[in-house]
Amino acid sequence: MSYRMYVGNLPYQAAEKELEELFSAAGSKIENAKIITDFNTGKSRGFAFIEVPTREELEKEVRRLNGFDFNGRILVVSEAKPRKEKTKSFHKAAARGSS
Repeated sequence: MSYRMYVGNLPYQAAEKELEELFSAAGSKIENAKIITDFNTGKSRGFAFIEVPTREELEKEVRRLNGFDFNGRILVVSEAKPRKEKTKSFHKAAARGSS
């Protein structure tokens, strides 16, 4: 099981490789680093998710990097909230409203 971290306030020019290097610098094993991009433009939205294999690594990295100055931006690092399942309720509501 992987543990996910939210990383906010990223510089918009940051690369996933840079994040992997930053988070692995203290010896943590990074399973995945994903910068979230805008669907239409492909540009960074200024946040990412990092996955590590253990809760201990997650807690260590949150303590170490929350408030860290990364290329002139102060990072916000926390445990990621669980993903919500996407529903198709918008389409159902739109269909009902068009009657």
